[in-house]
Amino acid sequence: MNASLLEVRDVAKSYGAVTALKRASFSVRSGEVVALAGDNGAGKSTLIKILSGSISADSGEVRFAGEPVSIGSPNDAARLGIQTVYQDLALCDNLDVVDNIFLGREPRGPWWRGFRVRRPRMERLTADALASVGIRIQRVDVPMGHLSGGQRQCVAVCRAILGDPKVVILDEPTAALGVAQRREVLDLIVRLRDQGRGVILISHDLVDILKVADRIVVLRLGETVADKPGAEWTEHTLVSAITGATAGEQR
Repeated sequence: MNASLLEVRDVAKSYGAVTALKRASFSVRSGEVVALAGDNGAGKSTLIKILSGSISADSGEVRFAGEPVSIGSPNDAARLGIQTVYQDLALCDNLDVVDNIFLGREPRGPWWRGFRVRRPRMERLTADALASVGIRIQRVDVPMGHLSGGQRQCVAVCRAILGDPKVVILDEPTAALGVAQRREVLDLIVRLRDQGRGVILISHDLVDILKVADRIVVLRLGETVADKPGAEWTEHTLVSAITGATAGEQR
């Protein structure tokens, strides 16, 4: 198995008297889907905010490609090769697929041509990016508001991988989706893994986690309480680890 691409060691974070994380540890390798499971308040969102550069940890260490790193902003995370797709997707319904994927980073022509946006190039790159992960959208000039929930999620993921990140973090990617749309997103997660990326999946849907995760890490009350290959879990044992119904979980 490859060495860890991203590693979190004993990370802690408090907000005054409230402890959000304590001794949270896990890792993800290239070509691996790692699911973070836990009840509300387990610390999953805080951990992801730390890895995406939105907030800073109070203590602990984050290592990337074997080296200790400091992630002080989303730009730091992006430079390392970490991209996060949040649950709200942050898409603009009035803009089309191409404009959403390139929003804020549109390629432009030279100054003597007025720095005009290079729309044809954007369309070609969008088509290539969608094809690279097997996303089928009939027209890329369709406003986002006309797409299904699964298609919207896929576009958000496509935007995240445009810069070819090594690690993709997905926050509740199948929430509020129908069966067919959910399958579409799960297939996309597998394709990201098959491209050699490390994928961190945060989800409350245990069935989805068990379908695609190579490894499942359980957080409870801000602490890592279990870390095992996906094949060693069942829905029952996963619920038990999340709730603390049984003691002695294997790390």
